[in-house]
Amino acid sequence: MKKYLFKNIAYLATFDEMGEVENAYLVVEGNRISYIGTEEPKGNFDRVIDCSNKIMLPGFINTHHHLYQSLTRNVKAVQNAKLFDWLVNLYEIWKNLDEEGAYVSAAVAAAEMALSGVTTTSDMLYLYPNGKNSLFDEEIKGVSLVGLRFYPTRGSMSMSKKDGGLPPDSVVQNEDEILSEYERAILKYHDRSKFAMVRVALAPCSPFSVTESLMKETLELAEKQDLLLHTHLAETKDEERFCIEKFGLRPVDYMEKIGWLNPRVWFAHLVHVNGEDIEKLRENDVGVSHCPSSNMRLGSGIAPIVKMKGLRVSLGVDGSASNDTSNMILEIRNALLLQRVKYGASAISSREALKLATVGGAEVLRIDDYVGTLKVGKAADLIMFDLDKIGFAGALDDPLSAIVMCDAKQVDFNMVNGDVIVENGELSVKNLKDLITRHNQISKKLIKG
Repeated sequence: MKKYLFKNIAYLATFDEMGEVENAYLVVEGNRISYIGTEEPKGNFDRVIDCSNKIMLPGFINTHHHLYQSLTRNVKAVQNAKLFDWLVNLYEIWKNLDEEGAYVSAAVAAAEMALSGVTTTSDMLYLYPNGKNSLFDEEIKGVSLVGLRFYPTRGSMSMSKKDGGLPPDSVVQNEDEILSEYERAILKYHDRSKFAMVRVALAPCSPFSVTESLMKETLELAEKQDLLLHTHLAETKDEERFCIEKFGLRPVDYMEKIGWLNPRVWFAHLVHVNGEDIEKLRENDVGVSHCPSSNMRLGSGIAPIVKMKGLRVSLGVDGSASNDTSNMILEIRNALLLQRVKYGASAISSREALKLATVGGAEVLRIDDYVGTLKVGKAADLIMFDLDKIGFAGALDDPLSAIVMCDAKQVDFNMVNGDVIVENGELSVKNLKDLITRHNQISKKLIKG
């Protein structure tokens, strides 16, 4: 069991009751934190790291992504498209995704997230062209290569164009196959133990790609297996119109009708919600994944995050085809700026934005008993920024806020579960250049058809 001493930490932000401390010490033993304080601990250490020019905080937690979409960033045909048109066009590319593409895209997206401070990520893989169920397995392998803590959701689509949905037949599955694959994913990958590196949730894609019966059956299985549930909701006005025309209800009301307003659920987006919707979400302890960059990119609108007091709210980078990055630092900054555009300069602080990416993410994924804050006994998931970098020059009046307000670019250090995956700004993945080359080759082939 390795033992690390981080000494002389210039600025330590725990996001716990200890708060923010200057000139601190932190000890990691194995995969967890064993000491935090201002007195230098005694003992023998496998490694001592001088952090006199560093700020340390909990690793970021990303609660919504589509890793495979890193293969289709910045596609010309949809650079200026809104969500429904964007989807219809890209489905024709994504329908040719294969196992290698799923693996490579997951590894590349996870690498980008690691460099931007992510220690835990979720993902929604809802697309299995022509029954390629092993895409789910391949993305888990890809993320494992990088070393992130992973909460994949086994997604699904069961309503194609012929049934009134958006996706083509080739990327949807029948309900029996979906339910069977849910069971397989749970049995093979879901680790219920504390400090788990992989846990699984279930995620029917959206009201416009999944039947009501599958939504209900997915809920029943989640209750039986005690799993979390995830889906997109209230992202665009088009979706709202779809729900009213097909179900006679607005999106949140439809979720209420089918039993999906409950504490095991978190929704991505929730852009087009009103006060009554928010109160229903609050009463039922529903989680939120706010995706500001994607919402801006697709012109979807501004989610009223500052009005969601009392809700568990987190951040998601969303798919790299609607962002078009996997940069969590940028997501935090955009969350702050976008709320201020609508609600004013005092609407949200840098610390509140950072809390969405740490504590908020842990609460939404129900793993706040071991990640999300720096505290003795919790997992050693931590990140550091070098305060001597040019992006922080002149910004040290408030080092923690500088991560959001200034151009932090990327982390200099990232530790997940006691393992160092980024040091001196370099990722530990040895074949990263080869992965990027192959990623571009696969991308070109997919887009050219």
